[in-house]
Amino acid sequence: MLAPKPILIVLLGTAATAFVAFWIGRARGTPGWRRPTWRQLAIGFVTNFFDMLGIGSFAPTTALYKLGRVVPDENIPGTLNVGHLIPTFVEAVISILVIAVDVEPRTLILLIAASVAGAWLGAGVVAGWSRRRIQLGMGVLLLGAVAVMIARQTGLVPSGGEALGLSGTRLAIGIACNFVLGAFMTLGVGLFAPCMIMVALLGMQETAAFPIMMGSCAFLMPAASVRFVRSGRYDLRASLGLTLAGAPAVLLAAFVVKSLALRTVKWLVVVVVVYTAVAMLRSSVRERRSG
Repeated sequence: MLAPKPILIVLLGTAATAFVAFWIGRARGTPGWRRPTWRQLAIGFVTNFFDMLGIGSFAPTTALYKLGRVVPDENIPGTLNVGHLIPTFVEAVISILVIAVDVEPRTLILLIAASVAGAWLGAGVVAGWSRRRIQLGMGVLLLGAVAVMIARQTGLVPSGGEALGLSGTRLAIGIACNFVLGAFMTLGVGLFAPCMIMVALLGMQETAAFPIMMGSCAFLMPAASVRFVRSGRYDLRASLGLTLAGAPAVLLAAFVVKSLALRTVKWLVVVVVVYTAVAMLRSSVRERRSG
């Protein structure tokens, strides 16, 4: 049987190197190519630290950007995908190496490929959206993300089955769902929590979600980020803050802290994300009235 882990590690390294070269080539000499502010670095450190511990990074980063007016609303999706890309690569490598779960190769490859296709198409659409449409889309999807968070934290979803692969109808459903989750990533809604729920509902081991969701994010984010960088629909300086502070934060969380009692923090994140979703929807209404 083909061992997927070594292949994934090689592909991750190749994708990371290629994207960094592309990003530097496109960004060099642009006005935003300068040192991030301390606030931008702090957001990158905190969100990626807690992402490695299971909180997620996209929704908290969106909340901090929106509440602090750090990044214009229309540039938040692109900034999340570009800035969190390298920390996500680090998380993926750590998770693939440490978690002793060998997902059936065909299932792993097809689900990852579906998420990449969804992200590529989604980024092309989102990059052309107006600020109001992005505010509306992010507001609605953030409320959906909150529902997923609450479902996980209250045990409303099953813990999963014993399968390490999918076939037939379940495989088709998994491919379709991961395609949609990949597209949603381009609007700033993280894939981790909904992917874990999807894996459980399809009867797979809960731990099997880690290679699937880490691999999906690590490969779809370059596909989406290339389109955001080419269109200029992201904040370069804020993205650098997420990247430069996020990678060491992931390493600290994975190898030093390892685990924390995060139940209260998770509920706090739910409250903040609800507030951010409402704020996005209100901004969308104001944009419509002023437009």
